Amino acid sequence: MKNIVVLVSGGGTNLQALIDAEKRGDIKGGKITCVISSKADAYALERAKQNGIATRVLVRKDYADVHEYSKAMLAALNEEKADLVVYAGFMTILDETLCRAYPNKMMNVHPALIPSFCGKGFYGLHVHEAVLEKGVKVTGATVHFVTEVCDGGPIILQDTVPVLNGDTPEILQRRVMENVEWKILPKAVSLFCQDKIKVENGRTIVNE
Repeated sequence: MKNIVVLVSGGGTNLQALIDAEKRGDIKGGKITCVISSKADAYALERAKQNGIATRVLVRKDYADVHEYSKAMLAALNEEKADLVVYAGFMTILDETLCRAYPNKMMNVHPALIPSFCGKGFYGLHVHEAVLEKGVKVTGATVHFVTEVCDGGPIILQDTVPVLNGDTPEILQRRVMENVEWKILPKAVSLFCQDKIKVENGRTIVNE
């Protein structure tokens, strides 16, 4: 049984999707053992506590710089014996030491179809604003492994939703979350825990 550690910064809707999936038995071969938050008042911590999951808080401003914060995070992940690290709305920058310590063992969900609308500055509602501004007809979300390149790691799963007339960034964000993010993130986690994802030459081979 693999230990899944989830990193959060806010409300924890993606964390809740993972918790619900685990309760349904949809995450095979793994268990959420700890939730680590970059903010002491993140509601995601309450979600974890309500479900009997251990929590830790590592506040960014308590550390001198990104390097020191990343060192503390790495120590916490090692203490928790993390087999998989999941970014679920984790909004704090970590340095390359984490990626090197956990190669292809850290995954993130991004609310767009990478390589579109990704990279520096593309987070939260900014992504959906850019999608609407560009006028694309289809959007979605991507689960990918975390590397030193922002949103640049090997893609694991993607799925789509239509962009509809009259959409606002908030409406589109909700559609992407409910129909894509909350489904493909637990699925990717389960595939990982069942050793069904291989990375070759920067690309994933997924055996569903």
